[in-house]
Amino acid sequence: MSDEGRLVAGRYRLTEEIGRGGMGTVWRAEDVVLGRLVALKQLHAQRHLSDDELATLYERSRREARSAARVVHPNVVVVHDVLDDDGRPCIVMEYVPAITLGALLKDGETLPSEVAARIGLGMIAALRAAHTAGVLHRDVKPGNVLLGAGGRVVLTDFGIALTAGTSTLTQTGEMVGSIDYMAPERIRGQRPGPASDLWSLGATLYQVVEGRSPFRRTTAMETAYAIAVDALEPMKQAGPLEPLIETLLAKNPEDRPSAEQTERALRAAWSGGATARLPRASARGPSDGRTVEVQRTEPASGPEPSRGAEPPETMSPSTDGRGRRRGRRRLVLLSLVVAVASAATAVALYARPSHRDATTPAARDSRSTPPPSPTPPRVPEGYHLVTDSRLGVSFPVPNGWKAGKRASDQIACADSSGLAGVTIGTVEPAGANPMAHFTDIETNTKVNYPTYRRLRMQQTTFRSEPAAVWEFTFQGRVRVFRAIDLGYGREGGREYDIYLSAPDTKWDAYRPVFDHIRDGFTTTG
Repeated sequence: MSDEGRLVAGRYRLTEEIGRGGMGTVWRAEDVVLGRLVALKQLHAQRHLSDDELATLYERSRREARSAARVVHPNVVVVHDVLDDDGRPCIVMEYVPAITLGALLKDGETLPSEVAARIGLGMIAALRAAHTAGVLHRDVKPGNVLLGAGGRVVLTDFGIALTAGTSTLTQTGEMVGSIDYMAPERIRGQRPGPASDLWSLGATLYQVVEGRSPFRRTTAMETAYAIAVDALEPMKQAGPLEPLIETLLAKNPEDRPSAEQTERALRAAWSGGATARLPRASARGPSDGRTVEVQRTEPASGPEPSRGAEPPETMSPSTDGRGRRRGRRRLVLLSLVVAVASAATAVALYARPSHRDATTPAARDSRSTPPPSPTPPRVPEGYHLVTDSRLGVSFPVPNGWKAGKRASDQIACADSSGLAGVTIGTVEPAGANPMAHFTDIETNTKVNYPTYRRLRMQQTTFRSEPAAVWEFTFQGRVRVFRAIDLGYGREGGREYDIYLSAPDTKWDAYRPVFDHIRDGFTTTG
């Protein structure tokens, strides 16, 4: 007998079945109290489980749904209510009219890398919000990604998708979720963490661009073995996303990028995918009349694109806040590749990753922030002061230089040509000395950016803090550029980095700009 038309909990009238999986059915329902449409997920009866196992399963569903309700973000389906229906838990969620990414990728279909990057941006924003709230998804996969109207990307089933789909582990222990997208540490029975969700994101992005999940085999057991042991097969269609996907799918959670690094890399790949040529890029549009509405906006960091006749060129070193202790990480390769993809931006993303968002209260404590200068230096003539309250910094820039859109741990300014610019970045927690991660970055840069040439790298102090200075040149598409980077900060606190790049032929004119910015740089706490 169909449940269609039935009133659940005296409030939610089931109108249409819109999804069914191994553990539950999702209905479109009407909230008769508020007069709105909702999505209601009913757990199926599990007759093969004992009463104790059912009680555990149901209680976990209720607990995790309540946890998921704490996650409030535009890229996350809102959980409205958790209730019981004939003893079984039901989760009432926001109704999002949409197609799932899984349905769009049916039968091996793929999407171009820039569209994949845009979808990934919505997913990583959702995961960051969830992880901040202490919620792990545990079942990130194309079937749980909704592509809604106006380009909205929504991740659904936070913490409540216990098992679903055909390739699934159905036991009631910790190993729950769709096996094709399950991280290696979970296959091994280890405790999952945020890095496990990021592995699943990487597996999802792999399928978006390659048309299949990365380790799928004939059976679930063979797939599990491949995830835990086999090497990743080379990608053919990932283009600028390849380095990111490869690092996300690292076997060791410690070798994966952070959520912040992932977001920066996705943003750079997305913003540059339509404008920059990459050696391995494969720019293919949707096939056979399929359309995907993906709203395009300007990147959230970096100055506005230059309006000059010649596209600007730039490169900035990228760091891994944890990479000082993890030599195997390939984040620098990732950052350099996406920096090339972002060549249409006046100043490339200055990726300064951190363990936590620099805007969180924990990052603002007395240990994280060097004391402000007691007497801020006078702003030089012809300069104006730029202040960023989130980073807690102020610094002078020449009149005519404009700030671009800001990120949580960086701010960039560029001149009118778009060929010269400064970026102020932060790293938290700081290592023993910036020299260590400058050296680590340089090692990878030499391999992956052959036009790089070191001019100097030396350890020093700045305002009584450990510091390092790094100068180098690199070949752009048209001209040679020169850059200087000063990093300073005490171990365990916050490191500040002042980076300037400009055409090498005009370096004598721009070098004093760096000196004025450095001398006038203040922290406001």
